[in-house]
Amino acid sequence: MKYQIGDKIIVLHSDEEGKVLEIINEKMVLIEVRGVKFPAYMDQIDFPYFKMFTQKKIVPKKQIFVDNVKKEKSNPRKKVADGVFLNFLPVFDKDVFEDDVVEKLKVYLINYNEEAYHFKYELLFGGDPQFELNSSVQGLSDFYLNDINFEDISDNPVFNFEFSLMKEDKKKAAFYERSLKVKGKQIFKRIEEMQAKNEPSLSYELFLHYPERVAESKMDLSKLTKAGFKIYDVKEAKEHLPPARSVVDLHIEKLTDNPEYLSNAEILDLQMNTFEKYLELATLHHLKSIFFIHGIGEGILKQEIHERLKLHAGVKSFVNQYHHLYGYGATEVLLK
Repeated sequence: MKYQIGDKIIVLHSDEEGKVLEIINEKMVLIEVRGVKFPAYMDQIDFPYFKMFTQKKIVPKKQIFVDNVKKEKSNPRKKVADGVFLNFLPVFDKDVFEDDVVEKLKVYLINYNEEAYHFKYELLFGGDPQFELNSSVQGLSDFYLNDINFEDISDNPVFNFEFSLMKEDKKKAAFYERSLKVKGKQIFKRIEEMQAKNEPSLSYELFLHYPERVAESKMDLSKLTKAGFKIYDVKEAKEHLPPARSVVDLHIEKLTDNPEYLSNAEILDLQMNTFEKYLELATLHHLKSIFFIHGIGEGILKQEIHERLKLHAGVKSFVNQYHHLYGYGATEVLLK
C-alpha cells in the first residue's frame, strides 16, 4: 500500500497539504485538509516531499519603497457550494472473482453553509428505527453519522432530520424538519454513475438555506364555516360546536367512500382540511392533547401537518414517537 494512516499528503489540484486518516480500499483514502475530512482517490494526492525538492527556492528581493502604489486586492477563497447534504461514501471489497463490490456505505452530514446547526438524526428501515443520534455540525464542515450494510439498502431506508440553529436568530425558524427516503434501485444507479464519472461519493441535498420564521397564524373560525359548520355568537358558540376528538384518523379511506376518484392533490387537501377542523375543535373545547394518525408512507402528510403545527398559536408542543397502538404513524399534539 502506497500510503499509511498518518502520512502527510498534498492534494494535486488545489496544492493544499493534509494527512491520511483512513485507508478505504486499494484505490481510495479518507484525508483531512484544513479540518475538513473527505474521500480522495490515490491518484489525486501525492507525498509533499517531491514538491519540496523540486520547487524553486525563493530568494527574497531587496525592499524598494515607492510612494502611492496601489495595492492589489486579494480574492477570498470561494465556498465549494451552499446547502446541507447527506453524503454516501461506498466502501469497496473484492468478491470471489476479484471484482470490486460495495460492502457498505459510510454516511456523512455535509454542511457547506457558514451557519452551525444542532440536529436530531433518525434512520428507519421498514418504518422501524435502527439508529438515532443528537449532535451538532459546525459551519463548512462534515459529520460522520453511521455505516449501512449495502445489502440493507434494498429495504428503502428513511433518513429523518430535525435541524435548529446553534446561534439563535429570531428571524429564522425555531427548527426545520427534513426527511429523505432512498430507494435501493436509485442508489444502485447513482453508484454506477459515480464510478463512471470517477467520483468518490454521492450526495442528496437536504436543504439549501435554513428557512425564515413565518408569522404565527391566529385561530380562524372561517375554516369551520368552510367545512360545513354553523358559527354562532361567541357567547353561545361552544354549545353549538360539534364534539371534539382526541384521536383523528387521517387515512383517506376513513374520510371518503370513493378515494379512488380523487387525485393525490385532492386527497392531501381533504386530509389537511380534516386535520385543521379537528385541531380547531380541540382548541375550542380546551382539550389537553390530540392524536393525528397520518401513517408512515412517504411522509408528505406528516410533514405538512408538522409545518402547520409549528405556526399554530394554540399548540404547546408535538411529537412523533413510537406508540403501542399507532407505531410511528401518529403525531401527538399538546395544546395550551
